[in-house]
Formats: sequence, structure tokens, C-alpha cells
Amino acid sequence: MARHGGFPGMGMGNMQQLARQAQKLQQQMAEKQEQLEARTFEAASGGGMVTAVVSGKKQLVSLSIKPEAVDPDDVDMLQDMIVAAVNEAIRQADEATEKELGSLTGGLSMPGLF
Repeated sequence: MARHGGFPGMGMGNMQQLARQAQKLQQQMAEKQEQLEARTFEAASGGGMVTAVVSGKKQLVSLSIKPEAVDPDDVDMLQDMIVAAVNEAIRQADEATEKELGSLTGGLSMPGLF
């Protein structure tokens, strides 16, 4: 009896079970992604002179600058502190996303998902 299509050694029941597992994983990942997007990540620079908060969607939510950080003669330093705080908050969001979603996939890289 010749087999047509499918994967060798995989009966229809196994393929259905695999499809259900993939669908369950996809749903879990979507839920986790939603939870991550609702979180915020905060980072400070310049000894707390500048604080940035980003969402899990990597959008800047708020930026706090202490008045003593504002020196009209040294705007470059303030700009550097802002960039550092925002980049660190985004890095934290990326790290949390990799950790949370990676735990669902067992560390497998799933391009396009995160």
C-alpha cells in the first residue's frame, strides 16, 4: 500500500495532535506578547538625573529630567543621558520579551514572532 503525501511515519492522529499543540503554543505566545506589551520598563542615567519609561511595544511613555540636569552650557551631556536612559529601557523590554517568549518555545528562534 503506497502512502500519498504527509510525512513518513506520521499518522493522521499524530499530525492532528501536532497541529493542536502548535495552535496552543501560538495562543500562549499571543497572550504572553499581550502581557509584555502592557508592561513598562524604566531606566535611569546620569545618577538618576534622567529617567525614561518605555512600554513593552518599545514606545517612549514618559521622560523625566531633574532640573539640575539642565545646563544650557552642556546640552550634549543632557542629550547623552536621555539617549542612554531610553536605550537601556528598550534593552530591558527586549530582554524580557526574549526571556518570556523563549520560555514558551524552549529557546527556539521563531522569526517573525518576536
